[in-house]
Amino acid sequence: MERLASFSSDPFDKPPCRGCSSYLTEPYVKCAECGPPPFLLCLQCFTRGFEYKKHQSDHTYEIMTSDFPVLDPNWTAQEEMSLLEAVMDCGFGNWQDVANQMCTKSKEECEKHYMKHFINNPLFASTLLNLKQAEEAQHHETAIPFHSADDPPRPTFDSLLSRDMAGYMPARADFVEEFDNYAEWDLRDIDFVEDDSDILHALKIAVVDIYHSRLKERQRRKKIIRDHGLINLRKFQILERRYPKEVQDLYETMRRFARILGPVEHDKFIESHALEFELRREIKRLQEYRAAGITNFCSARTYDHLKKSRDEERLKRTMLSEVLQYIQDSSACQQWLSRQADIDSGLTPTVPVPSTTGRRSAPPLNLTGLPGTEKLNEKEKELCQMVRLVPGAYLEYKAALVNECNKQGGLRLAQARALIKIDVNKTRKIYDFLIREGYITKA
Repeated sequence: MERLASFSSDPFDKPPCRGCSSYLTEPYVKCAECGPPPFLLCLQCFTRGFEYKKHQSDHTYEIMTSDFPVLDPNWTAQEEMSLLEAVMDCGFGNWQDVANQMCTKSKEECEKHYMKHFINNPLFASTLLNLKQAEEAQHHETAIPFHSADDPPRPTFDSLLSRDMAGYMPARADFVEEFDNYAEWDLRDIDFVEDDSDILHALKIAVVDIYHSRLKERQRRKKIIRDHGLINLRKFQILERRYPKEVQDLYETMRRFARILGPVEHDKFIESHALEFELRREIKRLQEYRAAGITNFCSARTYDHLKKSRDEERLKRTMLSEVLQYIQDSSACQQWLSRQADIDSGLTPTVPVPSTTGRRSAPPLNLTGLPGTEKLNEKEKELCQMVRLVPGAYLEYKAALVNECNKQGGLRLAQARALIKIDVNKTRKIYDFLIREGYITKA
């Protein structure tokens, strides 16, 4: 015989006795050889040796009861289930009501047992911790998770941030303009009436089907934006910059195929190529060591240190040659050299004195390592160096001027100066450059 729990105190939850059709009460008997469905008998029918069809009185059987301890020797399994059901019905903390519903334990016993075995049980705590870690690991594999915020950002309409977020309004969880925004216009004059001909009725049904397909495409695009985290474009671009330049170019090329792979598969694809790039770079570094005759990593560290020093010296000479190409004022050149000497010696650079010729020249801006440089062509890089404008700011100003020009059909210099609040001379150079290159037109 084996004692098993029934996990319910309601007799109507159990099937009736097969012998007398009465509702079963614990303990009762279950035939171990018949079933499914289980063949259950009350104790009275079992003692009479009740037999029915294939069931014989000499079959092996099991005693079904919950009168055995599980967590505490003084608490049976039935009482454990009754306690959990009472807490669920009465609420946590209402121990007097819980005890009244159980009828077998006092208020103090119910509270003490529940707190000991279901709240402060270290076994349950470790299980919950493992579940939480598993859930965090699962979320870690997703592309870019989004979480709800009590105070979401509210970008103003037609602002640069709103355009970067594709017109998405987080406070409403919707877009200012939907994809295919005027799809509903085709339905505004449709009305199904009884005297429509079959052809007209079929035509109206076809228009509704087309509208449903356009709605599906709208939802599909929303799903792609949500799954891949494309709503906040700036945040997405910041995450892209963690990759090397070669991987960033691959990321930009493969972005159009991301909707086919899915977010996780797309990220794994990019990560695998980033790993391949790292391995190739490491192999190239080891080949460079071998070509230099280095056979151990101690010598390799010395080689890297000397190579870094040589590169720094070569960079200083290159910067000096570039500066001398643009600076014709000997006094300004002397001031720049003394300032560089102060910087190299660790002193605070002195404030430059205005040139005797009345001109104030400055060296071109070094774009090495600045974010957004890879998105510029050679002419744009030259403009940013001469105007001393970081690439990220130039790209924002360019996008603002181009958008305004497309809206107005042309752009005047005064409008450009009102649109971007920087030095008027820099604005003039940017404006002339964009007109010369054909990005904008004069009004």
